[in-house]
Amino acid sequence: MLKIEDIMVEEVITVKVDATVMKAVKLMNKHEIGCLIVTKNRKPIGILTERDLLKRVLVKFRDPEKIRVGEVMSAPLMFVDLNMNVEDAVKFILKEEIKKLPVVRKGKLLGLVTLTDLVRFQPQMASLLKKLSAMELPSPPPRRLKKVINYYVV
Repeated sequence: MLKIEDIMVEEVITVKVDATVMKAVKLMNKHEIGCLIVTKNRKPIGILTERDLLKRVLVKFRDPEKIRVGEVMSAPLMFVDLNMNVEDAVKFILKEEIKKLPVVRKGKLLGLVTLTDLVRFQPQMASLLKKLSAMELPSPPPRRLKKVINYYVV
């Protein structure tokens, strides 16, 4: 059975909780990524995504030079262990309505898996995702998850 450790990206870019949002944005642009894992005392505590920046900084006209990452990050950090199987990870992503899944063990960040990574990695993952998204969930998947599903699932 395929495990998260088989497909996760091991090089994850982090930012300190007290860094400015501008510093975080520059890091994201430099590495051409859509999220940063936020750390405090070298421990992962949250995630800063492009959506966080749109909803909590830009739309509210907040100054990215003055605001700190910890004020706009998503927390607490939702994460999985590297031994989780991929099917369970997809279920977790749908249940929690997230697209980026840090991999943590004993407080140490080991990697990152995104919904797009999961779908791209294996063709059969697309059919699994379609099946899981059609299941009766407490609420339907949000539009941003449906966009990924519709794009990759034929």
